[in-house]
Amino acid sequence: MVTAATTAFPCSPVRARVPGRVRVATHEPGAPILEPVIVVALIPAVLGVLVGWGGFLGWRERLPRDRGTGVRTAATLRSDEAFRVANRVAGLPTLVAGAVGLLSGAAALLMPGVWGTFAAVVVGLIGMVLLVAGGGVLGHRAASAVPAPSEPAGCSGCACGGCSALTASSAAGPQDA
Repeated sequence: MVTAATTAFPCSPVRARVPGRVRVATHEPGAPILEPVIVVALIPAVLGVLVGWGGFLGWRERLPRDRGTGVRTAATLRSDEAFRVANRVAGLPTLVAGAVGLLSGAAALLMPGVWGTFAAVVVGLIGMVLLVAGGGVLGHRAASAVPAPSEPAGCSGCACGGCSALTASSAAGPQDA
């Protein structure tokens, strides 16, 4: 006996009533175990976790500067302080973008039709991109407000130790050999 439950969700086990016994119906042979709709719904959810984690690390000032993540503009990379401030400011919108991704993935799984699933995924991804971009702009502006680091003393600031020896010998004047 085919019921509406077995035709709507062919991959999920459903208890079917058979006179005299109970049997568990499984998916049809050859049917995919993971429906493509589920895979599509997982895209914003997985991205939401990754983006949200980056936002959380930035907000808590734990985002490493040397890993290639975070707000990376000329203003944010000029000093450690500018990078820290920029990613702290951008952390909250990025954290919210991660939550939007998770919610859109959950909404996509709950949609009754394929088009609803795709609509939830697209709206969630667009929302994530806009929130992350807005956080990046806010972080860049915050980093631009941080004063530039002072130039190191010496000839070029390389701290090689040779500059002081050069300046001391040129101040004494030429020596005759």
